Amino acid sequence: MHELQFLIIAVIVLALLFDFINGFHDTANAIATSVSTRALRPRTAIIMAAFLNFIGAMYSTGVAKTIGGDIVKSANHIDEHIIVAALIGAIVWNLFTWWIAMPSSSSHALVGGIIGAVLVSTGAIGLNFWGIGKIVLSLILSPVIAIIFGFIVMNIFFLLFGKYRPSSLNNKFKRLQIITAATMAFSHGSNDAQKSMGIITLALLSGGYIDVFEVPYYVKILAATAMACGTAIGGWKIIKTVGGKIFKLQPVTGFAADLNSSIVIFSATLLSLPVSTTHVVSGSIMGVGSAKRVGAVRWGTAQQMLMAWVLTIPCTAIVGALVYYLMCFVFGL
Repeated sequence: MHELQFLIIAVIVLALLFDFINGFHDTANAIATSVSTRALRPRTAIIMAAFLNFIGAMYSTGVAKTIGGDIVKSANHIDEHIIVAALIGAIVWNLFTWWIAMPSSSSHALVGGIIGAVLVSTGAIGLNFWGIGKIVLSLILSPVIAIIFGFIVMNIFFLLFGKYRPSSLNNKFKRLQIITAATMAFSHGSNDAQKSMGIITLALLSGGYIDVFEVPYYVKILAATAMACGTAIGGWKIIKTVGGKIFKLQPVTGFAADLNSSIVIFSATLLSLPVSTTHVVSGSIMGVGSAKRVGAVRWGTAQQMLMAWVLTIPCTAIVGALVYYLMCFVFGL
């Protein structure tokens, strides 16, 4: 088999593996709140999330174009070796954070892996700093926006429903939470699955298999299927962290958090901006919890998540760079 063909296949396999891991790593984003409040049974929630992740992934390709076109200056500054190294860096980080049950951003991991591998391969000249700045800004601002709007949404709920008995209110919102869990799953798929679509399309473009950066339909199907399959497995460790270790959720607060997260994530998708769904959901829960009582939020867990948030891009950049160095040594690049 020709080396280029082998590398393209390697990129596709690794990108789909990344998507699969992203699916079970980030399952918590879509269903943690509804499972923790017992609005949905875990298995039912996962099946619903898997289906709607698939549908969401087929929605658009704007985020894929941002990931594939805004990190490097052009296809001339990236090749399949770089993409393989970047994907391995992101996958290693995702598996590590899943193993220690720490919610982290697959988006950060992928961006960091690409940056590290490109820096080693072509140097800073190959990076599109304007595009990277836009991506990093969206990754940083989205959880902050989620916290602020989560706080506002929950306070509006207090004003609207404060006179109702908590037990009666929670019973009503337990049913409504099924709807927001569904919208959350769709939003998650609409943003997260596109990242691997962008990577595969970038590899096809750099390898000369396509002439312009347009995501082929079969790439959309593959990425959507991989994420749906990963979601179907479910990342129970992170579900427990997101669903219960940040703030003790009830149906009304879970509904507010999911509603807020869905709006933030889907708005980013419409703007073709990649965001960390993990951090948006976590930010929404923090905002909702703070509205009830600042002390009700377990800020120790939040600090650990913030640490993972800060470390993800530099750590995956280092891993991506090291993998590329290793590939250079092994294959004589």
